[in-house]
Amino acid sequence: MGHLKCRRVPVTPLRQNCMVVSNETERAVVIDPGGDVADILVALGDVQVEAILLTHGHLDHAGGADELRAVLSEKQGARVPVLGPDRRDAFLLESICDQAAAFGLPGMRNVVPDQFLEHGAQLSLLGSSFDVRHVPGHTPGHVVFVNEEQGCSFVGDTLFRQTVGRTDFAYGDSEGLINAIRSELLSLPGEMIVYCGHGMPTTIEEERKNNPFFQ
Repeated sequence: MGHLKCRRVPVTPLRQNCMVVSNETERAVVIDPGGDVADILVALGDVQVEAILLTHGHLDHAGGADELRAVLSEKQGARVPVLGPDRRDAFLLESICDQAAAFGLPGMRNVVPDQFLEHGAQLSLLGSSFDVRHVPGHTPGHVVFVNEEQGCSFVGDTLFRQTVGRTDFAYGDSEGLINAIRSELLSLPGEMIVYCGHGMPTTIEEERKNNPFFQ
């Protein structure tokens, strides 16, 4: 199989990195469409979308998923499924409209995934394999998507360049997040590219060496 192309499309005033991941046969998956669906559609062009993946239930990652699924399903003539996160984030997906109203962000919708995902699942997409790993702490049901053969991972709001995701929510767990990042992400090959939910990408090796949370 060919090389996957990963494109960041910053969405919402929170500048969340929606990821458009495509292969050489003009097929794609969309990870974390938080909003600004029109911008995501422009980035997609005419590629066929196989699935929409969600790392977790926060509005800036999932607020555009329901609209994007509806538009793409109609355009492609077949349902484009929303996959993930773990069902422990269902309460967040069910309250996106309330979250959005509190932030003053219009146009976001609650979303019911076609399938919740569990730790250890493997998704066969774009002629490649994506491993699902449960990395809770930022939210209870946060998952990450790891493609070992392509050397890339999509980690939402778990690990960032020289920092980690927020845990100052009622359901946050800082110790749990650090432990899960250690076991599920820092154990990956050092050259693995890490696409974060906000900011620039990094690598596993860079974070092992330079992230103050793991020194």
